[in-house]
Parts: sequence; C-alpha cells; structure tokens
Amino acid sequence: MSELENKVDEYRRRFLGKSAALAATLTLAPGVILNSIASTRATNEAVSSNVRWGFLIDTNKCAAGCNECVKACNEENGLTGFDRPETDAQWIRKVTLRNKQTKHSLSLPMMCQHCEHPPCVDVCPTGASFKRADGIVLVDKHICIGCRYCMMACPYKARSFVHETLTDQVPEVPRGKGTVESCTFCVHRVDRGDIPACAEACAKTDGGAAILFGDLNDPDSTIAKRVANEPSTQVRADFRLNPGVRYQGI
Repeated sequence: MSELENKVDEYRRRFLGKSAALAATLTLAPGVILNSIASTRATNEAVSSNVRWGFLIDTNKCAAGCNECVKACNEENGLTGFDRPETDAQWIRKVTLRNKQTKHSLSLPMMCQHCEHPPCVDVCPTGASFKRADGIVLVDKHICIGCRYCMMACPYKARSFVHETLTDQVPEVPRGKGTVESCTFCVHRVDRGDIPACAEACAKTDGGAAILFGDLNDPDSTIAKRVANEPSTQVRADFRLNPGVRYQGI
C-alpha cells in the first residue's frame, strides 16, 4: 500500500470513529488547509450497524417564522454567511410546502436525509462521500476533489460547495474551499453522546420539540416507537433510498 493510500485509510478510520482522538493538519491544495480533530465515541466503541441514527420531524410543531434550527446549525458548524444567498453554505434550509388545491401551507427543515442507499456515495469518484455503519452520510474533506457530482445526484439539494476561503473554523468541523459539505447529524456531538445542535435548539422553542433524534433500530427508543405507531413520510420515497429523516404532517 502506498504512502498516500495509507493516509487516506487513516483519515477514513478517524471519520468512522475507530481511532483514538488525534489532531492532524493536511494541505489539500494551494491555500486549502484543514485542521481536524477526530472525536472519541462516548462508549469507546466502534461505530456499529446495530444503530441507525435518524430524525423524526413533526411539521405541525414547526412554525413558519422559526429558524432556530438553522441558526443553531450555522453556529455549531461555523457556517459563516458571505451575503451570497445562492452560494452560501446552509446545511439546513426551511422549506414551505403548499397544496395547490387547498392552499394549505406548512414549513419544514430540509437537510441531508442520510439515506440507506445514498446516491451521493454512488457517484463519488474518490470515495470522499461515504456512509458510516450507523447510517450517517459524510464527506471526507481530505480526498474530496470538488467535482460536485454528489450535488447533482442528491434529490434533496442538500449539499453545498465551499466557494470562499474560510477562517476561524470550528476545530471539530473541518471545512475547506473547493470541497462539498452537508449536514452531518452533528457527528462530533453524536460520537460523544449528545444530540445534534438543531434538535437541541428546537426543543427549547415555544412550540416544543419538532425535531426528534434517536436510534431508529432501537425498538425501545422514543423515535423508533413513534415511527412504528404513528404515520410518517419519507420525502420522495419513490426513489427507494430509505432516508433516515422522516416527516409527520406532510
């Protein structure tokens, strides 16, 4: 195995949570330097397919004017705006759905759906887009070449391309100019036993927790019980991607 292949394998293992916490700095291209700190899982166990992380989002509790989940995501992951709506990174965006016949409208957060069969992974030529054993879909910034095939393949328009040089980054969330990114379920928080920032912020709003995070594979978890006993919808279920994000009220 070549030195480059060894490095790629090393970084992938860190993203999968199978290595100890380790700081690393790697220059990807002129002007692109990513500082990454791998997180250690709270249980000190490797990521397992016994777990399937997911969201259950109740649109009946999601107020049209509320953007607390978006703000929390931006702050947690260091998503600084450049006043360019068409190109600014936004891992969560609020979407309004309207019924043309009844005129009824509702608001919901749209993010990476963390599919069981992610098309972004299928089309990635370098393996930078990958899915962890626990269902979280990520981008390895160290081997992303910025081709944006994954952006075209995603039916949810959930991925962004970093156009600008970035400063003051969050150490646990490495980003870099010329790479693609999307919602990570706040994997750095999940791996230490916390819930994603958007779900935490949503729980503090007046409308109550519209975003529920948990293990879809655990029959005793709140999210699994609700998915099993209450109606929920997968966006574009006809694609048979089996998203890890389910919605109620749509």
